Amino acid sequence: MKPSQSVHVLEDKYIEKTSTAADTPTIAKKGLSKKTRENIWGYLFISPWIIGFLGLTLGPLLFSLAASFTDYNITSTMNFIGLDNYKQMFTVDTLFWTSLWNTLYYVIFSVPLTTAGAILLAVLLNQKVYGMKIFRTIYYLPAVLSGVAVYFLWMQLLSPSAGLVNTFLGWFGIDGPAWLFDPKWTKPALLLMKMWSVGGGMLLYLASLQGVSQQMYEAAEIEGATAFQKFRYITLPMISPVIFFDLVTSTIGAFQIFQEAYVMTENGSGGPSNSLLFYNLHMWNNAFKNFNMGYASAMAWLLFIIVMALTVFNMKFGKKWVHYEGGDKK
Repeated sequence: MKPSQSVHVLEDKYIEKTSTAADTPTIAKKGLSKKTRENIWGYLFISPWIIGFLGLTLGPLLFSLAASFTDYNITSTMNFIGLDNYKQMFTVDTLFWTSLWNTLYYVIFSVPLTTAGAILLAVLLNQKVYGMKIFRTIYYLPAVLSGVAVYFLWMQLLSPSAGLVNTFLGWFGIDGPAWLFDPKWTKPALLLMKMWSVGGGMLLYLASLQGVSQQMYEAAEIEGATAFQKFRYITLPMISPVIFFDLVTSTIGAFQIFQEAYVMTENGSGGPSNSLLFYNLHMWNNAFKNFNMGYASAMAWLLFIIVMALTVFNMKFGKKWVHYEGGDKK
């Protein structure tokens, strides 16, 4: 091969190589990028949750909002009546105010009592004492037990004549109340039952307490701090994020009280003098006993607004007392 021919061959190979390299990005651009493919696979993996959310949560939510402005009663068509259901709540339905008061009573007392009880129990169970694991298990077990069986158990315990609670009080010469048969004692009876199952919150606080640095307590002891001062200025601020979380979730859960009153009162009637007619129970009676679904939907949305407003208030007010290790309160 002549030198001139070899030069032409090399030039042809160089041109072919450079043209192929230049076309490569163009070919890659025609396909999907790596990030796009990852996003597609991500949406495919979470698609069962998305379908369930749209069909079982968002769909019924929007339907109940529309039904709250109608006289829908399951058997008939939905006729638009505007704000009549909401007007009925505030001006006609006297049981609405009774149910709202009963629910607020339960929220006001149950949330602080269970929170304080769980913190106190967690502090006691955080001590280094022999056999403490057994005590932790014992106090946590009531939180595992739930459902109708527990309510029937407490109905036996709170029996005025043969219940163990009144029997125990009788040993000290105290005449026990009628509990679930006395309108003055029905809600305190549920509060007592609620205090019995603070083990779930106790477990959260116990885990939080074990994450508090012991060096802070040692430094406080050197400065001469008492046990109460260490609890006030070290323990509470360090576990305040958990307290905040517990307060928010406990408040939302307390507004949703239903099973206790439904099971422990005859046919879900709300107990003597409607003393256990909570908001959700009254809403359930309107929906599934009176088949007034439109009115029940309006009640549900009002409860949603109340709970949402309290949650926003807690989120705003929590910034003033919740301590985060980063210090930015975020």
